[in-house]
Amino acid sequence: MQEEVTGNTQGLATSEIKALERLYRRRVAPTEIVSSELAQQLALAAAELHRQVGVLIDRRGAIQHVMVGDASKITLPDFGRIRGGQGRFRGLRLVHTHLRNEPLTRDDMTDLQLLRLDAVAAIAVDAEGRAGKLYIGHMVPDGPARELPPEQATASKTNFLDLITQLEQQFGRAHRVASTDQGKDRALIVHVELSRTKDSEARIAELRELCRTAGVKVLDVIVQRRPERDPKFLVGRGKLDEILLRAMQLGAEAVIFDPDLSPGQARAISEATELKVLDRTMLILDIFAQHATSRDGKLQVELAQLRYALPRLIEKNTMMSRLTGGIGGRGPGETKLELNRRRARDRINLLEKRLEELADDRRLRRQRRERRDLPIIAICGYTNAGKSTLLNAITQGDALAADKLFATLDPISRRLRFPHEREVIITDTVGFIRDLPKELMNAFRATLEEMEDADLLVHVVDASDPDREQEIRAVEGILADLGLSEKPRILVWNKADRVEPADADNLGRHGGFVTSALDRGTLGPLLMGMERALWEHGKEAFVARNAHAPVSP
Repeated sequence: MQEEVTGNTQGLATSEIKALERLYRRRVAPTEIVSSELAQQLALAAAELHRQVGVLIDRRGAIQHVMVGDASKITLPDFGRIRGGQGRFRGLRLVHTHLRNEPLTRDDMTDLQLLRLDAVAAIAVDAEGRAGKLYIGHMVPDGPARELPPEQATASKTNFLDLITQLEQQFGRAHRVASTDQGKDRALIVHVELSRTKDSEARIAELRELCRTAGVKVLDVIVQRRPERDPKFLVGRGKLDEILLRAMQLGAEAVIFDPDLSPGQARAISEATELKVLDRTMLILDIFAQHATSRDGKLQVELAQLRYALPRLIEKNTMMSRLTGGIGGRGPGETKLELNRRRARDRINLLEKRLEELADDRRLRRQRRERRDLPIIAICGYTNAGKSTLLNAITQGDALAADKLFATLDPISRRLRFPHEREVIITDTVGFIRDLPKELMNAFRATLEEMEDADLLVHVVDASDPDREQEIRAVEGILADLGLSEKPRILVWNKADRVEPADADNLGRHGGFVTSALDRGTLGPLLMGMERALWEHGKEAFVARNAHAPVSP
């Protein structure tokens, strides 16, 4: 080992550096945080230099690094600032001086947790160079670092060997408990509430639900209120340090941001935290990758993921290159996420050609359907509003219906027979979500084609959702963006079994049909409404009456 002094050595005389180098000869008993002799020698050196002096001691009691700082802080050497494994420590403890008789600082506790040090200790030094109080801090599982009661630096009673043994046992137990989450990724949610954000609580609740659907265990939610985005980190630098500390405390492997990150922000956060960095769009794309079952769906999701990844495939430490499995790593797969830009573009071009061929096949199927002159009804609405359950109830079908977001990704069509030998094709489509990004809009291609060809849209709303008004506006906005705002449609207040009868009656009086897809007895008026909309009144009359029907309760 090269016995050199690191840090702020500028201005030090050769004799002063030699005196600091002699600290390497000191040894500390394995049971001591710091020996009385070493504590006094550090205090004397700090007083003479008017700078903080510190050492990193291994568990054998040997000094591995000697550092010098300025009057208020000390600079640690770069010995690998990557987190150790869960339940494991660095094997080094930091002992340094404080010239202002202050206890452990925020910087001390930050270094302790970011570097996973065994412990950090500060020796208070008086003007004569005498060692005074000794302040000791250590990490604890799933919580902020803890400080022990101060004691005399030259007569410390803390048994370091017992302390580190107990800590490793505690962290080992915490890691075993965490490993019982059935392989789930453990993540923090970070929501930035900008001055124009009006629905923060709903967005956080929705992001939690997205995580549940994706198989992610949410350990904590961190919220920052800002007038505008930080151009580099989205959050401020201080908040980013807080996020990293919280991730260290809870053993989080990933951080999921809302709103979405720019490619530059994703890279900067990834480099600063050494964590897996995702945003809302990447999380939704991961859910799509899990739920896509048809060839169309799988190719569309892969294309959307690659388009989203392309601006992030720039250098090794990027948002995407860390996704080596688990949440955010499905779909294209690990190797494709490491493609360079040229190969990514080649893959995108190939996928676009394949999807165009499949689009032609879908076009032929729709033409055959049109020749049979069968009206088409498309069920649309916010994700998890109960659209698949409603389709099953109406057609006695067996489409997948789950209490998850985006449980249905591929359009599902069934026949529905009305009285008088009338038949229709009724199609369940993928659910919408607020702030639908361009990449996700492209992944809806097959669904959008079904809605464009539909003679009637059935807009399903979760009547029990407290955020239903925002969800209605989100769906209406997406339909307008798609040029479908004039398409005939009727409103369905679903999940009426979850609301009070008086509230359900009130919804019905304000327009639409109140139903519970779990109770077929409530579906009669809806079926009659669909039949009237398609045959009795004619399309023009229906549009005139319902295109701008009120949707608010």
